[in-house]
Amino acid sequence: MRNVNPNRVKWGLKILAFIVLAVGAVGLAVMSLWNWLAPELFGWRPIGFVQAVGLLILSRILFGGLRGAHAARWHWRGRLAERLEQMTPEEREKFRAGMRARCGGPSSSEPVAKQQAG
Repeated sequence: MRNVNPNRVKWGLKILAFIVLAVGAVGLAVMSLWNWLAPELFGWRPIGFVQAVGLLILSRILFGGLRGAHAARWHWRGRLAERLEQMTPEEREKFRAGMRARCGGPSSSEPVAKQQAG
């Protein structure tokens, strides 16, 4: 059996405690808001803590997906930045002008003062 670093165990327990506290706090907030608003506005029954946590999990699955990292959603930005770095200044300006034309932005032929005034 290998030796386990005690600092690593403490760190893991702190992370676990933080997760439990965060889920508890957010679950309590959802339960309180639901029980405050839903019965009065819609005539729905109050919910308990476990139901509030279940509602959080369900909303995460339906609306947030099951992805772990939020940065993974923006992976295309890194690829685009890398491609822009490899372009010459003329190619970069041509690319940006094309994107402005497609996305409805101001064209590069308009003077800057006119863009800011309008």
